[in-house]
Amino acid sequence: MKLQTLLFVAFGLTAAAATISVEQHAAAVANHKTTTTTAMTKITKAKTTTTTTSTSTKTKTTTTTTTTKVSKPTGAPCAGNKASNRSKWCKHDISTDYTEVVPDTGVTREYWLTLDDLTAAPDGFSRPVMAINGSIPGPTIIADWGDWVVVHVTNNLHTSMNGTSIHWHGIRQNYTNGQDGVVSITQCPTAPGDTMTYKWQAVQYGSSWYHSHIGLQAWEGVFGGIVINGPATANYDVDMGNLFLTDWSHRTVDELYSYAQAVGPPILDTGLLNGTNVYGNGSTATGERFTMRVERGSSYRLRIVNSAVDTHWKFMVDNHTLTVISADFVPINPFTTNYIDIGMSQRYDVIVTANQRKVAESFWMRAIPQEACSENANPDNIRGIMHFNKKAKEPTTNAWNFDDGCLDESAANLVPYVSKTVSAADWSNMTDVTVGRNSANLFRWYLNSTTMQVFWEDPTLLQVFNNQTDYSESSGLITLPVAHEWVYLMINTSIPVTHPIHLHGHDFFVLAQGSNPWDGSVNTNNPPRRDTALLFGNGYLLIGFETDNPGAWLMHCHNGWHTDEGFALQFLEREEEIEPLIGFDALREHCAAWKTYDATYNIDQEDSGI
Repeated sequence: MKLQTLLFVAFGLTAAAATISVEQHAAAVANHKTTTTTAMTKITKAKTTTTTTSTSTKTKTTTTTTTTKVSKPTGAPCAGNKASNRSKWCKHDISTDYTEVVPDTGVTREYWLTLDDLTAAPDGFSRPVMAINGSIPGPTIIADWGDWVVVHVTNNLHTSMNGTSIHWHGIRQNYTNGQDGVVSITQCPTAPGDTMTYKWQAVQYGSSWYHSHIGLQAWEGVFGGIVINGPATANYDVDMGNLFLTDWSHRTVDELYSYAQAVGPPILDTGLLNGTNVYGNGSTATGERFTMRVERGSSYRLRIVNSAVDTHWKFMVDNHTLTVISADFVPINPFTTNYIDIGMSQRYDVIVTANQRKVAESFWMRAIPQEACSENANPDNIRGIMHFNKKAKEPTTNAWNFDDGCLDESAANLVPYVSKTVSAADWSNMTDVTVGRNSANLFRWYLNSTTMQVFWEDPTLLQVFNNQTDYSESSGLITLPVAHEWVYLMINTSIPVTHPIHLHGHDFFVLAQGSNPWDGSVNTNNPPRRDTALLFGNGYLLIGFETDNPGAWLMHCHNGWHTDEGFALQFLEREEEIEPLIGFDALREHCAAWKTYDATYNIDQEDSGI
C-alpha cells in the first residue's frame, strides 16, 4: 500500500536517538539467560491471583487436575517504596523516564500457563469455556520494573482443536517484536499439544493484561492480569491487584459470531468482576459476588482492566471517590472523580479510601455498560461488594449520578507525570472508517477502503525473513523505514459507532480527539500518552508516535467483533533492522508444527487472521 494513499498525514522532525542502541539492546536480548527463580511452587488446584499484598478479595474459579508449576515472585517493593512514599523505587523514582532508563534487576520471573477446554459457571450458569490453569481470569503475571519475564504457554485446547497465542497487552516489546504474540503477524498459532515460550523485559511499570490474539479466544476466557511493580504518583496502603470488568454471555462468543455477521453486535447476558457475578434475582439468583474487605481509613489501589468483547463501562464505588493515578502504562498527575469511563482494553489504576463507614457497612462496586454503545440484558446487576465487616452483606447504597455515554476520560485529566512535547507537523488527509462485505460476503470493517486479511501460517515476520516483500493489499501493511521519525495518523468516521484503537509496540500521543467536525486544534504540549484511545462515534482521533522500535506492529480496534472483521492495519517498522532481533529458527519450527496440525485436521480460517 502506498504511503500517500493511506493514513500518514505528515512526518515530523527527527527525534533524538534512544539511550540504548539497536545493537546494544539486540545483544542483550540475544545473550540474556533464563534464570528460574528459586521460590518455586507446584500447584494442583489453579487459583486466580487477585491481590499483590492482600488476600481479602474473592473470585470464582474452576479447577483442573493438571499439575502446573508457577514461580512465586515476592512482589516486595524496593527499599524506600512504602505506603507513605510510593513515588520512590530503588535508585529511581516516579520522575524517571522509563522510555530512557530501565533498572537492571538481574531477575527473571518464570511462569507456566496451560490452556484447557472446560465447563464452568462464572455467574452460576454452566457453559463451555477456555481457561488458563483452570481459572478465569488466569494467573496474574507479577514482576518488578526491569525484570525479565519468561512464560511457557501450553495449548491443551484439544476439544475445540484451536491454535492459540498469548499477547502481552501494552508491553512495548522493545526490540523483542517476536515475543508480541500476534498470530499472522509475529507468529503462527501454537497447535494443541505444543508449547511456546515467550521472553520479554518489563521496561514499563503499572497494570495490564495478557490475552489470546487469535479469533475470539480472549473472550472465551483466555486472559489474565499483568502487574509490574514500580513507583506511583500517589500514596496508598494496600495493592489489590487487577480488577477485571468482563462482559459475559451464556452462549460462547464463537456461537454468537454468526449472529454478529448476520445481524450485528449481539446483546450479552451479563458481566463479571474478576470472573464472577450473580445472575438473576431473589430465589432464582445463582453465582456469587466479587467481594473486597477493607479497613476503615485505609486506601486501596485497584488496577482496573476492561477485558470486554463489546462493552464500554463506567466504574464506580458508591459514596466513594476515586483517585486516578495511571492510564494504561503511563503514570499521570492524580485526579479525583466519582467514576471512570473505560473503553475496551484500557486500564486505569485508581485509589479508593475506605472512609465512609458512618454511611454503611458495605457498598456496591458497579460496572455499568453504557447503553449508547454496549447492549447488555442486565446492565444494573454487574456488581461487586466493598465491605468492612468479616461477612459481606448486600449493600443498600445508591450509584453516583452519571450521563450515559461512550467517551474517554478528558484529556485535561490524563496529564502524564513525565512531561513530553510532540513536534508539530503539516498534514492534509484523513483516514475514513467505513463498512462493507468482502468477496466471500463476510461482514468487515474497512480502514481507508482496506479490510485486513492475513493468514495464520504465513506471519509477517516469516515473510520478512523469506524476503517476501510483495505484501498483499489485504495485509494492511505500511512500511516505516526511517528510525526515530515522528508519524502522525488521523482516523475519522462518519458512523455513530465508538472504536477503541490499540497500537502494539508503542505508547502513542493523543493529539486531538472528539466529535466531528474537527476544528483543527492539536495539543502537542504533554498530551495524553497511552496504547489505547477511543475513536468517538461520528468523530476523529489524531495520534502520533515515534519509530523507535523495529518490528511488525499491529494497530486495530479492540472491539472483539471488529478485530475479527478486519478493522486493523500493521506497520513494518525499520525492516532492515528486524532480522537480528528475531529467533527465526524457532519461528520456522513453530510454523512447521502448526502447518502439520492444520494439514491433519483441515482447520478453516474464516476471520481476519488476528
